[in-house]
Amino acid sequence: MKNVKTDKAGRLVTLEGPDGAGKTSVLEQLVPLLEAKGYEVVTTREPGGVAIAESIREVILDVANTAMDKKTELLLYIAARRQHLIEKVLPALSEGKLVLVDRFIDSSVAYQGYGRGLSVSDVTWLNDYAIENTKPDLTLLFDVPSELGLARIEAADLREVNRLDLEKLELHQRVRQGYLDLAESNPERIKVVDASQPLADVVADAVRVIIKELAG
Repeated sequence: MKNVKTDKAGRLVTLEGPDGAGKTSVLEQLVPLLEAKGYEVVTTREPGGVAIAESIREVILDVANTAMDKKTELLLYIAARRQHLIEKVLPALSEGKLVLVDRFIDSSVAYQGYGRGLSVSDVTWLNDYAIENTKPDLTLLFDVPSELGLARIEAADLREVNRLDLEKLELHQRVRQGYLDLAESNPERIKVVDASQPLADVVADAVRVIIKELAG
């Protein structure tokens, strides 16, 4: 298989966390702060970011699709990831930009591995197949207790409520534990941010981590 990754001048930073962690709100506020530091920032999301992946997103998250098999769910995420990577992420990295992605490979391990109970090694293999060598330079894990995250979702009238939000508390707790295990296993890449704080404090912590890690 041909390796599609080229030598990149840009940097890839991924934002991860259980549902209700507020990472999307943090991402919006990070952009002007990082641009003020001289970074040319591109923001995007998974699943989605490009037309094909956005269409896949609609299928995955449709609340009507309760019959979806867990392996089907995983494969749809992987397909969306591959298209998004090729069409948007790699070109931006090759142009030397700082790419901020709302969810990436760790989401599959946490949600489909820990959450759905699929083999973590299988999930990891599929991730590797999709992304080849394009690993994040830095991952911010916005950690929040599952009960608080779900309470935030219920209180946020304007937030998209999707099929995963409707899962039982136990799944969300497994997902959170998956993220924490990933952070423990990858301390150089994954930095944990306390997302139970007020938004302004979470944003400030995130900026500090990004500036520190990317300057290193």
